[in-house]
Amino acid sequence: MRSDHQITTPHTDMRECQRLLYHGSRSFHIASRFLPPKLRESACGLYAFCRIADDLVDLGEDPKQALTELHRRLDLIYAGTPQNHSVDRVLSQIVTDHQLPRGLLDALLEGFDWDTAERSYETVDDLCDYGARVAGTVGVMMAILMGVKDHATLARAADLGVAMQLTNICRDVGEDARAGRLYLPRQLLRDHGIDPDAFVANPSPGPKLTAVLQHLLGVADRRYQQADSGIEKLPKTCRPGIRAARRLYAEIGHKLAAGGYDPITTRAIVTRRRKVRIVAGLFRGSEQLSDDLSAPCARENQFLLAAIPHTEEWQRPTQPRRFSPSASWMLDLFMVMGQRDQMTTEHQSTDHNGRI
Repeated sequence: MRSDHQITTPHTDMRECQRLLYHGSRSFHIASRFLPPKLRESACGLYAFCRIADDLVDLGEDPKQALTELHRRLDLIYAGTPQNHSVDRVLSQIVTDHQLPRGLLDALLEGFDWDTAERSYETVDDLCDYGARVAGTVGVMMAILMGVKDHATLARAADLGVAMQLTNICRDVGEDARAGRLYLPRQLLRDHGIDPDAFVANPSPGPKLTAVLQHLLGVADRRYQQADSGIEKLPKTCRPGIRAARRLYAEIGHKLAAGGYDPITTRAIVTRRRKVRIVAGLFRGSEQLSDDLSAPCARENQFLLAAIPHTEEWQRPTQPRRFSPSASWMLDLFMVMGQRDQMTTEHQSTDHNGRI
C-alpha cells in the first residue's frame, strides 16, 4: 500500500485498475481487449470501482459501514476531489470525461445494500429488479462510455447486464446455497416442487432444479437477444468487445445445460480453448438479429433511464482522454493532495486502513 504522499501517474493508476480487472473477471478482461484503447481504459476503470465496491461490501467486516464509506467516496469523486486511491482518481476522470450520471452508481450501491440485508426474491420480476441494480447499471454505464445517448440503445444495454446477472446466478446456485444465500426466486422454486429453505439447507440437483434453471436461463436468453439489436447500434469499433462479452457470458448458460443443469456438484466453466473459439467467431460475419431495438424498456430498467439527464449539454458528444502522464494532470494531482492534507484525521486513517 502506498503512503498518502507518494506521487503516482495516470499510467500507474490505470495499471492498478487493469490488475483488478485481470484477477476479477477473465471473461471481461478478454472482451476488453477488443475495445478501442481509450474506451478500454475507461471500461477498466469503471470495472475496477465496481470490483472494489463489491469486495468491500461482500468481504468486509461491516458491510453497512462499507456502503457509507463508498457513498462518501462517490461524493468526493463527483466533487472532483477523489480520495488518494488509484481507482478513485481514475473514476473521477471518467465521470468528468463522460458526464456519467451519479444515479447509476447510486443504484449499483443500492443493489449491494440489498445483499447486505440478505434480501430474498419472491418472483422472477423481483430478481430482475436486483439484476437491474447490480448489472443493468453497468450495461448502461458502459454504453455511456461509448458515447451512446439515445434511450433505446441504453435500454438494450441494461437488458444485456440483467441477462449476464441471471446467468451468473444460475451458475452460482450451489456456491450461494453453501454460503446460506438464495437468489433463485422462491415462488419459482415452489412452483416446481422445491421448498426454498430446505433447498438452502441441503442443495441438490435434479429434474425440479433443472426446470427452475431452464426458466431463468430462458429469461436471460430473451434479454440477450434483445441486447443484440442494441449492440449493432454501438460505434463500430466497440461492437467486437461487447459481442465478445455477450457471447462469453451466454456460454456459461450453455455449459450449465451441457452439464445436466447441475450447479451444485460442479461449476460451469468456459475453457480457454472454448473462449478462443467464441472470440474467433466474432470475425465470421454478422448474425441474424431480431428487430428489438424499439421494444419498450423492461420494467426493472426504467428507473435507470430516468437517471439519464435530458439536457442539451449531456447530449453533446464526449471524447475520453488517455490515461497518460501530462503536466496538467500532475498539477491537478498536487491540488487534490493539498486538499487531502486538510481533511480530517478520520478520513486520513481510513486511507491507511488498506481497503484497496
